[in-house]
Amino acid sequence: MGRPGGEASVTSAPGARRRLVDRRWFRIVGGALIPIVLLITWQVVSTSGAVPVSQLPSPEMVWLAAVDLAQRGLLGLYVAISTQRVFIGFAFGAAIGLAAGAIVGLSKLGDILLSPTLGAIRAVPSLAWVPLLILWFKIGEESKIILIAIGAFFPVYTIVAAALRHVDRQLFEAGRAFGLRGVRLFTAVQLPAVVPSVVSALRLALAQAWLFLVAAELIASSMGLGFLLVDSGNNGRIDRIFLAIILLAILGKLTDALVGLFEKWAIKRWA
Repeated sequence: MGRPGGEASVTSAPGARRRLVDRRWFRIVGGALIPIVLLITWQVVSTSGAVPVSQLPSPEMVWLAAVDLAQRGLLGLYVAISTQRVFIGFAFGAAIGLAAGAIVGLSKLGDILLSPTLGAIRAVPSLAWVPLLILWFKIGEESKIILIAIGAFFPVYTIVAAALRHVDRQLFEAGRAFGLRGVRLFTAVQLPAVVPSVVSALRLALAQAWLFLVAAELIASSMGLGFLLVDSGNNGRIDRIFLAIILLAILGKLTDALVGLFEKWAIKRWA
């Protein structure tokens, strides 16, 4: 009877050794393992002649394409423009999604009025918005940012509304018993209960924002990583196509890491 308690006290002691998978260096090395293997495999396959370079350029060719664009001042410009579009569209879409999700999740009347319409709009494919946005806003920045905002809106709206609907009713009663009402009840009881869901929604919305960015820039753009994909395809520059795809993957991962930092802060602040 005494052994389980003794073991628990030993493993939870401050000086106890951490497992290997909990060590920071192991997580970094483990996360880099598959990309390194893929890079080596890519190098071997592309240089061995197993696949023509017209279909699979070598990593060196992609690197040289990046250097060439950087020297011409285009690489940094394309990355900056695409990133700016994503951040602006994501900010607008996520903010409106949080507001709509809160209304639908907290109010039965809001649920009745908004859910059917928003559910129907959510089913519209992203590319279906492009001709209409171009017709209304031409090919300027407004059409691209609105399309990205649409992509970011629905994950946040859907997840937040569902999370608020399923907050334990006993938490409400406990909050009201302590005299909490309105905004105070929301910030003290409901918000901490849904913080993990909100962060998950933001991460999914950010990924959607990058997807909708490419959809916007593929069709109506003269700059950006989506434009680089289209222009490279038209010119047969497969090395630049690979470069654009890799940059989108890196930027997507970096921005997701920023949301991860926000998640740690939000959980400490509210959860």
